[in-house]
Amino acid sequence: MSTRAPRIEFAVGAFLLLALASLLVLALASTNGRFGFGGDTYEVTARFTNLGPLRPNAPVKVGGVAIGKVADIGLDPVKLDSVVTLAIDSRYDDLPADTSAAILTSGLLGESYIGLAPGGDPDPLKDGDEIFLTQSSVDIIQMVGKYMFSGGAAGAGNDAATGEGNATPADAGDDDVPDYLK
Repeated sequence: MSTRAPRIEFAVGAFLLLALASLLVLALASTNGRFGFGGDTYEVTARFTNLGPLRPNAPVKVGGVAIGKVADIGLDPVKLDSVVTLAIDSRYDDLPADTSAAILTSGLLGESYIGLAPGGDPDPLKDGDEIFLTQSSVDIIQMVGKYMFSGGAAGAGNDAATGEGNATPADAGDDDVPDYLK
């Protein structure tokens, strides 16, 4: 055996340690230094009637700055509302108790996120609190459909060209109906 063998073994070992150290640095960088223990966040909940494309791990933002993420999405079996659990970074533990939450979209087709608007209450949100002022997601396709197909509101059954059809005038009909409903 030659005297070069220990040097080659040392070089291979050093290269292996360098590769493992670089993988550890890459793993820490991809998790932002957090290992998932969750000790540096507090959780609050919010109820929405329509989530749209909101998904777990979506950002929670105040004024465009990410302060947390969506930790969990569930369904209340009694009220049939979507219950969203927000994990907010503990650095932002001074959010007012009357903070409102809305499901927003980055751009026209971008990602959905929760936007928080702080209120003026001197008491802060605490772990386990619920945000009561919420605004659900807006379905753009549904809005466009309502706009496109609401053009013939003057006479629901009338023919647009002749004005004839099966619709009755508002003043014809039952006299028991108040004037403001005619």
